[in-house]
Amino acid sequence: MSILPKYGLLQYRNSARFYIKSVEESLALFKQETKDHKIPLFLIHKPDQQEELDSAINFLNNFRVMLYVDWLDDVSEDDKSEELTQTILQKITASNKFIFLATEEALQSKWCNWVIRLAKTKIKTEDIIILPIRSDFDDFQGEDILQKHPYIYEVEEHLYHIQYPNGDSKALADWMIH
Repeated sequence: MSILPKYGLLQYRNSARFYIKSVEESLALFKQETKDHKIPLFLIHKPDQQEELDSAINFLNNFRVMLYVDWLDDVSEDDKSEELTQTILQKITASNKFIFLATEEALQSKWCNWVIRLAKTKIKTEDIIILPIRSDFDDFQGEDILQKHPYIYEVEEHLYHIQYPNGDSKALADWMIH
């Protein structure tokens, strides 16, 4: 069982393209995609980690499941206004699935942890999973979150499952479509 390292995640950037795009161009194109026939997925990330976000989107798209990922632009990590709270709750409620892009920095983010707490009020526990990303050449520092929540791990090269706290395991692709 292996947690994806940051360099492994970043390899997915531009992996589905025949040409290279900047992070900003890639995310702008993704925003323009239609929501039709896609699984609503709320992907929470640390707002200043755009490259990791772009890579995670391409990683998730590799499972041949059409995804629509909802996220907010230009969010201040200090903004927890009632208006923003309601917007996030609406987007979470409209999503069937929730993934936390848990980089080392995101684990320390009060904003990410706040959004996870909001998600727990609207989404079934088994539909909230962690995509842990360890720093290159280091162990993952968020072991405690992996004991409380289902998380994505690499079984073997390009084969990913979800490990549940009770010890059960499920293919990531199966989780996405159910």
